Amino acid sequence: MMTGTDNESLLEDGSQGDGQHRLRIWQKVTIELNSPEVLKPEKTSWRSYLQWILAPILSAATGFILYYQGPWYGLATFYVSLIAALLVRPGWRWFYIAMVTTPRDTKALFAYIRVLLFIKRQERKNVNIGDIFEANVARHPDKLAIVSESQQWTFRQLNEHSNRVANVFHSHGYKKGDVVGLLLENRAEFVATWLGLSKIGVITPLINTNLRGASLQHSITVGQCTALIYGASFRSAVMDIAKDLPAHVGLYQFNDEANQEIVASEGLSQGLAQQLNGLLETAAKDKVAAGASRPDHHDKLVYIYTSGTTGLPKAAVITHSRYFFISAGIHFTLGFKDQDVFYTPLPLYHTAGGVMSMGQALLFGSTVVIRKKFSASGYFADCSRFQCTVGQYIGEMARYILATPSASHDRKHQVRMVFGNGLRPQIWPQFVERFGIGKVGEFYGATEGNANIMNNDSTVGAIGFVSRIMPQIYPISIIKADPHTGEPLRNSKGLCERCQPDEPGVFIGKIVRGNPCREFLGYVDQKASSKKVVHDVFSKGDMAFISGDLLVADERGYLYFRDRTGDTFRWKGENVSTSEVEAQLSNLAGYKDVIVYGVSIPHTEGRAGMAAIYDPSREVEVGQLGVELAKALPGYARPLFLRFLRKIDLTGTFKLRKVELQQQGFNPDIVEDELYYAQPNGVYAPLTSSIYERIQRNELRF
Repeated sequence: MMTGTDNESLLEDGSQGDGQHRLRIWQKVTIELNSPEVLKPEKTSWRSYLQWILAPILSAATGFILYYQGPWYGLATFYVSLIAALLVRPGWRWFYIAMVTTPRDTKALFAYIRVLLFIKRQERKNVNIGDIFEANVARHPDKLAIVSESQQWTFRQLNEHSNRVANVFHSHGYKKGDVVGLLLENRAEFVATWLGLSKIGVITPLINTNLRGASLQHSITVGQCTALIYGASFRSAVMDIAKDLPAHVGLYQFNDEANQEIVASEGLSQGLAQQLNGLLETAAKDKVAAGASRPDHHDKLVYIYTSGTTGLPKAAVITHSRYFFISAGIHFTLGFKDQDVFYTPLPLYHTAGGVMSMGQALLFGSTVVIRKKFSASGYFADCSRFQCTVGQYIGEMARYILATPSASHDRKHQVRMVFGNGLRPQIWPQFVERFGIGKVGEFYGATEGNANIMNNDSTVGAIGFVSRIMPQIYPISIIKADPHTGEPLRNSKGLCERCQPDEPGVFIGKIVRGNPCREFLGYVDQKASSKKVVHDVFSKGDMAFISGDLLVADERGYLYFRDRTGDTFRWKGENVSTSEVEAQLSNLAGYKDVIVYGVSIPHTEGRAGMAAIYDPSREVEVGQLGVELAKALPGYARPLFLRFLRKIDLTGTFKLRKVELQQQGFNPDIVEDELYYAQPNGVYAPLTSSIYERIQRNELRF
């Protein structure tokens, strides 16, 4: 639930529904539905026939001139023949694409080489995260590492606290390979705790602080925790499940505020938990005990849980080498500087905040500013206050920030770049213009996956790119797949096929065992991991990570997110992308939260569109919204049903949950929120119980 932030009020006060911020562009996703079993073979083009004819002729001509005129004339003829062949296939257009994308690709290639050299250097020396962090401590011990509203920790302080943690748990018998969970709010001790545990080889599952009850218990057990460190703020949540946890799970309570020692006694007085603060005070801070086992470069570091938008969280494995790759990858690709000051209001238990941003401090010696809870109105105010140069966003954050009233700090900051994922193209230009952002580094990837991409030149809407002239360098692809199930479509040989430009498909990344850049580590649960791997992709025996997301590439190789497989639904014979409808509808509703999904109507084929709009104060005028939707969306894509939510549920990464809404449908006897339906003339009217019954009896047709 959205509590503790000012998002609700800012969306009420900061709505920007005027026409200048609305994009009237409907990007229709056209997907050819072939048989899910076998793809129809493509007809051979005239270019192929011509190429087969020219090949022997040009070869013979080259050989003839080489024999009679000598090597220099022969070499010149060879180059002319090569150009002639390329002009036939792939054609002159290929040369144009190569010319306009070479600067982008060259920049990315040099960055990738730097990443590989950095990774190989750490691998060769068998360096772990603690090793490189301590090297940064030695270089600038008194430089600020982590800053928040209430804390300012130097590299020395962070290292000393991590050593205390390592020594406490080493003295309690924890060793390399053990698992100790961490449930703590955003603060410097969060990083110091898992860092300290890593110094003795202990793996730390980073648990979502929003979880309660069965979900919290599941995260502890699926991570195979032998102990749990929790902040006093979460003592009630832990005590509620303490007796249901396995008997061997030890509990350690950390009082994150000085005045909590008296009030936070639940669990301690019952002997269910130990007080960690007192143990840390007496532990050595200068170095880790000599008898502790040191982790290797490829050992497991932490578990990071998926956001759980479609079910219980799954624990993804992050090794030391994987942490290096993620942090260094974005560092070199986007051109971060060691002297940059990073701002992240994201939870540190997720990859975006805990690896991408915090990794800049641990690996490169930068300063990272954190915040306990995201505040839209406080985002650029914080950036100005702490003199941040790089800001991070995720999910719907950018839209929340854009919806706030204009303020003096909108441009009075030193932020030269923002990076993250989820900045919708419909608001990208407005966001950059209003806040004076010089560069946007949009990225795409999954915590557990190996198919990670980045937009390195601020192309609006692009989440990354794949080179059209050197695609083999970074083996990622978009393959043809069923848009509803995500199941790859295969040809007569049983292999997958790449999509053509502007053809949506599922995004995959080739798996190469032993290569930290191409390895797929998956989840702790091996059964869940196997579901994310597709076999026999382009040749028999090869493997790839399958993302489950529909992407599309344009002619220049820029990649654009379309939808998650299963979120696209079919209505009136057309495929409707929920993400596209959500983006348009959110703009028309003043940047409010919008969730779009398909619902079943009796006696009709496919699923009808339904939109849930978060509008607790009921600012949206339904009649006007209907008029605007008619202008912005084609008929088949307009939601037939509207639901105005009084409350909304978000994941820790600001993603909207839609499973429960979809299950509840449009029954007014079940749904307490206001419901509307689209009449034949397109005007929305209240959906009453009598209207619902008429729909069920097929008396109202759509």
